[in-house]
Amino acid sequence: MVAPETPPAKLETRELHVYYGDKHVIKNVSLTIPDRQVTAFIGPSGCGKSTILRMFNRMNDYIDGFRHLGAVCLNGEEIYRRSVQVEMLRRKVGMVFQKPNPFPKSIFDNVAFGLRIQGVNDRKVLQASVEQALHQAALWEEVKDDLDKNALALSGGQQQRLCIARALAVRPEVILMDEPASALDPISTSKIEKLILALKKDLTVVIVTHNMQQAARISDRTAFFFLGELIEYGPTADIFTHPREKLTEDYISGRFG
Repeated sequence: MVAPETPPAKLETRELHVYYGDKHVIKNVSLTIPDRQVTAFIGPSGCGKSTILRMFNRMNDYIDGFRHLGAVCLNGEEIYRRSVQVEMLRRKVGMVFQKPNPFPKSIFDNVAFGLRIQGVNDRKVLQASVEQALHQAALWEEVKDDLDKNALALSGGQQQRLCIARALAVRPEVILMDEPASALDPISTSKIEKLILALKKDLTVVIVTHNMQQAARISDRTAFFFLGELIEYGPTADIFTHPREKLTEDYISGRFG
């Protein structure tokens, strides 16, 4: 029997340690995240999930006392080299946060924001890109006649999909999502999950979630973190049905966390 082919690595950490001042928050984490799959990070609050996620687009750079040891790579290239332009990195690695954060601008201007920063001003190009991103974010049919409407007038679920469209408009290779549905109702959550499953045809998705059922539903691979350490990582079906580590089993079964 031929083993299934492993997708190429998109993101990677090697012997990663992260410190905030004297606090050692990530301890010797090595993991490889495949291209065009959904990878879920699970674990109790404060275990390091979001810190690891933010390493991939250098959002931790803004935190006082942040420093790290080890390697963090995108497409095999170390992203913490001095020669790396962080703005260019973030075009390739987009981010969606826990709470929707649309700008107080029109729906159109929200989605076009990143393109305009890149110097794209041609109206036809902007219109085509905005429409494509809104289609990808499963929002086009709901807003196509209201593109001049203030984005803050949208519902919470629509705002979150708008933020995803804004991230998609610049054609990233990776989307990082930090609990993107935790503030949403079940119907909006279901739409976000369907969207994530559709996105992996074209790009790599990494999601932090506290929702075990969500991780089981949408992810191909799951990483379980505890106290800054990577306890277990593998195919989601294996992690949830045959965990190798008792800590993983206890967390998934609700015995702690």
